[in-house]
Amino acid sequence: MNIAIVNDVPMAVEAMRRLLLAAPRHRLLWVAHDGAEAVAMCARERPDLILMDMIMPVMDGVEATRRIMAATPCAILVVTATVDGNSAKVFEALGAGALDAVNTPVVEADERNRLSPLLAKIDMLGVLIGDARRDGPTPSAPVRWSTDDLNPDQLVGIGASAGGPAALAEVLHGLPADFPAAVVIIQHVDEQFAKGLAEWLGRHSQMPVSVARGGERPVRGTVLVAGSGDHLTFSGANTLTYTPHPADYLYRPSVDVFFRSIVKHWRGGAVGVLLTGMGRDGAQGLKALRDAGCHTIAQDRATSAVYGMPKAAAALEAAVEVLPLNQIAPALKQRFVHSPKGKTPKLL
Repeated sequence: MNIAIVNDVPMAVEAMRRLLLAAPRHRLLWVAHDGAEAVAMCARERPDLILMDMIMPVMDGVEATRRIMAATPCAILVVTATVDGNSAKVFEALGAGALDAVNTPVVEADERNRLSPLLAKIDMLGVLIGDARRDGPTPSAPVRWSTDDLNPDQLVGIGASAGGPAALAEVLHGLPADFPAAVVIIQHVDEQFAKGLAEWLGRHSQMPVSVARGGERPVRGTVLVAGSGDHLTFSGANTLTYTPHPADYLYRPSVDVFFRSIVKHWRGGAVGVLLTGMGRDGAQGLKALRDAGCHTIAQDRATSAVYGMPKAAAALEAAVEVLPLNQIAPALKQRFVHSPKGKTPKLL
């Protein structure tokens, strides 16, 4: 891949330059020292992937990501040493279309071990960019629910990737504090950013948002976010668990794996939502939900930062509705109707 570096710190640039030099499959195309320079250079020579810092003079990484994705879109990986102090900027950049985030490498004695997380992330994105990923195994036949099997529990499962944080924030902002369903989110993001993502989404949500714990049961009026490099799934009795299996999935955590676990284990009403994202993860799982009788929603092309996952779902006819982002929360509110006080809300 042809890779560009956008960073104003010489030591950080040198660390990434050495990493790319040690990986002949990648080539350093150019280096920019601030966001404005990156926007201009990207217009002249567009790379396959940009390693984008967040805190820079002239123009920060968030604004540079917005402008590049609007004018000369390409894959962007946030590479920053200030994740804890600037997590909001990281998630703004992800919402603007950056694909993922990772810590800035450091040149030191154990250089190979310290740099490998960034190289692994670059290689994974290279597979996505080249559309050479391996599809997951064919799903088993969906389990159809009968009304005798259902309990009052209601669930909204949401999958997202590139551009997801901003899309998730808008959806959650549009749902009331007394929303009569649990919400569980699978967002493609590195494990180290999961807690910060939950906190950031919590500032946009009227419902409490937290990282999902193994053994936890989703509760109506709350939002849980997948928080591990393993897959978040349902086990028996509507209980969440983390599992490394299936091991041969490129996406971790996988939206497909989660959606299929809803079909297999969740004994309540459920709606599946697939938002903006690169690749195809979630499309087959959304189809499994629809085949099992669930209502399913995919974000439309016009409002998706990256129209990959929703496009794949539309191609499979996995979505009952294809909606602009600003209509998804109203559609969810309309699906869930409050019965009189003391009664169980029902799913239309």
